[in-house]
Amino acid sequence: MTDPTAPIRGELDVLVTEAANPAYPDLAALATVELVAAMNAEDARVPRAIEAALPVIAGIIDEVAARMGRGGRLIYVGAGTPGRLGVLDASECPPTFGTDPSLVVGVMAGGASAITQAVENAEDNTAAGAADMAALALAPDDSVIGIAASGRTPYVLGAIGAARAAGAFTVGFACNTGSRIGAAADAALEIVVGPEVLTGSTRLKSGTAQKLVLNMISTITMVRLGKTYKSFMVDLRATNAKLRARSERTLMRATGCDAGTAATALAAAGGHVKTAILSILTGLPADRAAALLTEQHGFLPAALASVPADDGGTRQ
Repeated sequence: MTDPTAPIRGELDVLVTEAANPAYPDLAALATVELVAAMNAEDARVPRAIEAALPVIAGIIDEVAARMGRGGRLIYVGAGTPGRLGVLDASECPPTFGTDPSLVVGVMAGGASAITQAVENAEDNTAAGAADMAALALAPDDSVIGIAASGRTPYVLGAIGAARAAGAFTVGFACNTGSRIGAAADAALEIVVGPEVLTGSTRLKSGTAQKLVLNMISTITMVRLGKTYKSFMVDLRATNAKLRARSERTLMRATGCDAGTAATALAAAGGHVKTAILSILTGLPADRAAALLTEQHGFLPAALASVPADDGGTRQ
């Protein structure tokens, strides 16, 4: 009888992410403090592994930002932990950067229910990955980042293939070298963190590497798109008490104004921090500041530079 899993076992045998870590042959034999130290030591390897790939990551960010600047979207695709991390990063962009939820999208093998519970065989469905990309009606300015620690997940391969056929920029993000998703994509991003403490549990170091890199991709892309000012989040809207307090503090730090001025400007700007900053620094009314930001495609430094000096304000 033919063993259908034999080819997959053979493929997994050569993957670093599936290897047993020789430093920890018997976890149960270790004291809890030793296990904590072991996991911490292994986690410390992750930033060093990412450091080796920084030029590749920077090139990917520049490509994504250029396409998003022309109206494209950033789409993360994955199964299991990588898919959940993509959904997490995408879901945090609207509250952090004021983006429309359709701009950064997380696509999960098995659909929304797979975010909280496993959907059997979802990751093995190549056609589903392609279908999920077709449902998004991809365009050439879109960017699709397929994430799979193993680098071989069929669902992700299907998504990358369909995305590339649609003309989108594609990235295969794996934690093994020579990955199938890397070869299938326009750009291969391969962060090798080594065998896990718990053999094959790629939610550990591999997942940490994925989280750190996705943080870089989304955050720096938003910096390039003008969603920040200096080191501040300025495209969020103050929609609750905590965000209003944070927004007022941001205004005070970014402009040097007092608390009363910050509160008044924020209210006039409808809670939009960037508009309030422009209004304070230039003396423009909030509606004119908002219109000027629209004219400058949301870039606050460009908006500040476009206001004649004799219009008042204390620009920084």
